[in-house]
Amino acid sequence: MKNAAFKLVGIALSLSLAWSAYAAPLRIAADPVPHAEILNFIKKQDPSLDLQVVELTSGVNANELLANGDVDANYFQHVPYLKDQEKALGKTFAVAATVHIEPLGIYSHKHKDLKSLPEGATIAVPNNATNLSRALFLLQSKGLIKLDGKFNDPASTLATPNDIVENPHNVKILEIESPQIPRSLDDVDLAVINGNYALEAGLTPAKDALGLESAAHNPYANILVTNPQLANDPRIKELAKDLTSPQVAEFIRQHYNGSVIPVSAPQS
Repeated sequence: MKNAAFKLVGIALSLSLAWSAYAAPLRIAADPVPHAEILNFIKKQDPSLDLQVVELTSGVNANELLANGDVDANYFQHVPYLKDQEKALGKTFAVAATVHIEPLGIYSHKHKDLKSLPEGATIAVPNNATNLSRALFLLQSKGLIKLDGKFNDPASTLATPNDIVENPHNVKILEIESPQIPRSLDDVDLAVINGNYALEAGLTPAKDALGLESAAHNPYANILVTNPQLANDPRIKELAKDLTSPQVAEFIRQHYNGSVIPVSAPQS
């Protein structure tokens, strides 16, 4: 009888702890567009999951927030950026879901196509290591520069402007903080802009970009990230399931018209 009673108490305690964990709000740091918009759609679709969306502002490091326990997860980055952050912060995080791709794009207020680029043109690119390298690979794919041959894998090799070996237009690479690049469009010939910042600036990547990163075999899919100790938290698992659902994939397709692309969910 005692053993049975202890088992019942143990089950009740486990259920109570699980309920308590699920009942607590899940704090997610996210960029306003498209990440917070996608999370707010999930809030409507899955009201039992109490999401507290913390919209990121310029200068706030969402991985520091996660490492310090100020949020339970974040949703704004891709794996190469996460790996760079883990090295910088001396932390290890856990990827809970792979959700969507925001193709990097080349934009201009001065030129209608890349063929009209003048000699000595200035190109603004992100100044963080992973997106700087990503931008250089995009410029190379459009024939504007050529990188040293050792840089053949965008996901594992980080290139810098010093690694440009051919520059037929003598372009000047100007490194700027990613969120500020859309504001530089009037001052530069071209700007390489992350998809989320392009959307925030009122640009439509699928329509306005002079050159767009391919979505096929793209290593820069945006991910849901948490701390290892929360990787099996039922709230994290529920959010991961929601983020990769056909309903969210359809929302992304309809809402962003090819400027944000769901990774793995089939059409509903």
